[in-house]
Amino acid sequence: MVPSTARTRLLRSSAVVDEIQRPTTSTRDAGELRRRLEAWLATRLPDGAEPSVSTLEIPSSNGMSSETVLFEAAWRENGDRRSEALVARMAPDPTAVPVFPTYDLIRQARTIALVAEKSSVPVPRIYWSEDDRAPLGVQFFVMERIEAQVPPDILPYNFGGSWLSDATPEQQRRLQDATVRLLAELHSIDDPGSTFEFLDTGTGATALARHVAEQWSFYEWVTANGPRSPLLEQSYAWLKDHWPSDERAAVLSWGDSRIGNVMYRDFEPVAVLDWEMAALAPPEVDVGWMIFLHRFFEDLAAGYGLPGMPDFMQRDDVATTYESATGSAPRDLDFYTAYAAFRHGIIMSRVNRRSIHFGEAEMPADVDDLIPHRASLEAMLAGTYWR
Repeated sequence: MVPSTARTRLLRSSAVVDEIQRPTTSTRDAGELRRRLEAWLATRLPDGAEPSVSTLEIPSSNGMSSETVLFEAAWRENGDRRSEALVARMAPDPTAVPVFPTYDLIRQARTIALVAEKSSVPVPRIYWSEDDRAPLGVQFFVMERIEAQVPPDILPYNFGGSWLSDATPEQQRRLQDATVRLLAELHSIDDPGSTFEFLDTGTGATALARHVAEQWSFYEWVTANGPRSPLLEQSYAWLKDHWPSDERAAVLSWGDSRIGNVMYRDFEPVAVLDWEMAALAPPEVDVGWMIFLHRFFEDLAAGYGLPGMPDFMQRDDVATTYESATGSAPRDLDFYTAYAAFRHGIIMSRVNRRSIHFGEAEMPADVDDLIPHRASLEAMLAGTYWR
């Protein structure tokens, strides 16, 4: 377990505000939302369904990205009263200073439905999606609620005292290998360019070029009304100078491929969540993100003098398991893990600027200190991080 003094220090740290102390900035009224959901359900169900919504909950960690709303819905069906535990994923309230410039919830719902149709990757069942802003004010979709365990972000699962950190090495390895195989299964979907053509946005000659261009546009948006980041601009230049000489063909890229976006039972995945960063990209984009996001937590743990989980999600182990599942070894992982750190740096810069906006933090003297993994990214650019 994390000692109480260390826990207090962690919870007060602005450097890890995204993963440890997320501000609650949703302006939605739960009672009004319940009434509006109930009225909307009446338009989606057959006449005489008499829908009702109860026990609606807006989790306190909402507001960082798409909002999650948990609720119970009941309606009449075939003469009986049916009840379902559901989840609504909503575009964030514009007043909450969202992390990303745009949120296309219809695209997310379409991606999840196609993953279910084209693969054995476990995803929640989509009940409905709504493009009309009138019912709730934003786009949203409704999916089944699944009961299972998720590796926590608050406090991070590797800080001690979590169901995952307390598991045996064999259980941890089972979860790791099953998650990497899940990624391999996702990447094996046939003809992703046609099936997921709607995800192929941006400009560039290749899928990787378009993906990187989208990230640079995101950076430009983040810094439009504030200081620019020398480190992120140096990272962008480094990526261009170290571009892979032989890019892999594009696959469906989950985008936010980390274990914190997976629900598990008995250390096996039962639901893959959070598809807002889905795209078409080389498979190493997901592999590099999965490796780096655990390392991000490991570097945080080391900074607080915690043992972490150093034997978990090791880069070579992940690559070997992925190769075993696909028959093809991931390439250029120095590039793709640095790219993951660059992407995460943009997100964290936005998150911390957002905290400053809400008065929960102050702008540091050095703008690059908005990036909590600054030292790791600098070491990657210097070629010393993985030694």
